Amino acid sequence: MMKFLRQVWESFRFAWGALKSNITRTILSLLGVTVGIFAIVAVFTIVDSLERSIRESLSFIGDKVIYVQKWPWGFGGEYQWWKYFQWPEPTYSEYKYLYDNLESASAVAVMDFKGGTTLKNGSNSINATIQGVSFEYNLISDIPVQNGRYFIPLETNNARNVAIVGADIAESLFPGQDAIGKPFKLAGHPFTIIGVREKKGESLVDFGGSPDKICIIPFSAFSKLFQSGRRSADIVVKGFPEDEGMREVEAEIVGLMRTKRGIKPRDGNNFSLNRPEAAAAAISGLFAVLTVAGWVIGSFSILVGGFGIANIMFVSVKERTNLIGIQKSLGAKNYSILFQFLFEAVMLSLVGGMVGIFLVYLLSFIQLGSLEILLLPRNILLGLGVSSIIGVLSGIVPAMLAARMDPVIAIRSK
Repeated sequence: MMKFLRQVWESFRFAWGALKSNITRTILSLLGVTVGIFAIVAVFTIVDSLERSIRESLSFIGDKVIYVQKWPWGFGGEYQWWKYFQWPEPTYSEYKYLYDNLESASAVAVMDFKGGTTLKNGSNSINATIQGVSFEYNLISDIPVQNGRYFIPLETNNARNVAIVGADIAESLFPGQDAIGKPFKLAGHPFTIIGVREKKGESLVDFGGSPDKICIIPFSAFSKLFQSGRRSADIVVKGFPEDEGMREVEAEIVGLMRTKRGIKPRDGNNFSLNRPEAAAAAISGLFAVLTVAGWVIGSFSILVGGFGIANIMFVSVKERTNLIGIQKSLGAKNYSILFQFLFEAVMLSLVGGMVGIFLVYLLSFIQLGSLEILLLPRNILLGLGVSSIIGVLSGIVPAMLAARMDPVIAIRSK
């Protein structure tokens, strides 16, 4: 063990000496590795940050959830909008039918949105999105109420004018005050705030609008204000945790919806069952393409850097030929010489890689809108691992040439 440690120390001294002997040459040679590792680690870091931000934005959709809607979510392939256009909208009566008859669902809810609605309290106002939901919606989607409470069945069943508002709405309508129990006007009608959601802040993607600017009211109250007898809505069904793949609940929804709409056995469905997994799969596919692009861009730079390190090592072998001969004449083994130069190549590559990783770390301090860039440990290990591999590949040939030198010829060289 002591012999191995001494060998590592000597290899480190030689490598450090090579670094200091010609700083300009070393920097230029390692620039390719630095740029390559920076490109790869930066792409992985940004992709991870984007994916985390988007998945957090999608979290409100819920887990093990199926949305019964008119329009399917389009993720690639031909989108036959002309066919979907003729399909009927889901209705409140269909929601009630599913609510009363679904046995493989843990919760069934109905919801609808209305954007661009002004909420007022005296001279204070804010433009918000109104969301009407049935009582069980909080079992499907997380609604973190910081102050106050969620609806009770009496309020949702009897179309009470009560609301759960986002943090921005509460602050705009009642600045510096506790908004719980305070009245405000929605579409000219008086409503009372019973709950204020936790502040989420800006997000890269907010599907349906920022939760901080959403006002949630009972669906029965929503339909009276905005639907004008249309009574259409999105039906949301949550399965049981043990229903792997949601096959059981999906099959039951299809059967009940076809029965409710009187669809003949030979005819296809005229409704869509949308699942968050489809959105997640599409996002993963997009990020996979970005990752491949990062590897391609980084690989060209790393290739150039590898040639630069190989060039340094060939020069280093030539400059130390006489020293190699002396070492061999004193009993140094071939593997010892090989390890010495290979260690030097890996160290040079690691220095370039660590500079690239440090640049990515500096990038994490830059605020790109609402995107928080976070350098994960696995991406650091990836950069160091790639740097080590490049060092081995670049230094193996010069190291083998040094190890196979004849000691007599090497000592006589100048």
